[in-house]
Amino acid sequence: GLDEGTAADVPDAAESVLTYGSVDEFLREYLRSVYRRKIDGKNRVWAAEWWKYDEAVIRLEALWRSWEFLRRDPSTGMSVWWRDHADTHMAVLMDPQGPFAPADAMAAENQCSKGDPLPYKRPPEGLFPDVREATAD
Repeated sequence: GLDEGTAADVPDAAESVLTYGSVDEFLREYLRSVYRRKIDGKNRVWAAEWWKYDEAVIRLEALWRSWEFLRRDPSTGMSVWWRDHADTHMAVLMDPQGPFAPADAMAAENQCSKGDPLPYKRPPEGLFPDVREATAD
């Protein structure tokens, strides 16, 4: 009947439980606000135009996807995410020799004060479409 699920429904169901529809939304709405560090261009680096750095995008995407999966574990999911994913990837991302090394570390747009959200500029429209909308078709 109409109320019975089919195998074709599974991808839609999996995507519909996503909190964030793209790595951009995850970074903009969550990660840059919860993972606050002083970015001085010396000890830690970041690029407001993060989407221009392939390794950074891949690592941020991994952080988003692992967060979406581990948040469903009410016991140790977030601890595992912080320890095994966030702290590991963010240390590499913020390393002066890491993926953001080619960025102008001393540019004001790529720095932030202690306690401020990480530097961020919105990527070009359509670069990171909402996967929740894509699977709704």
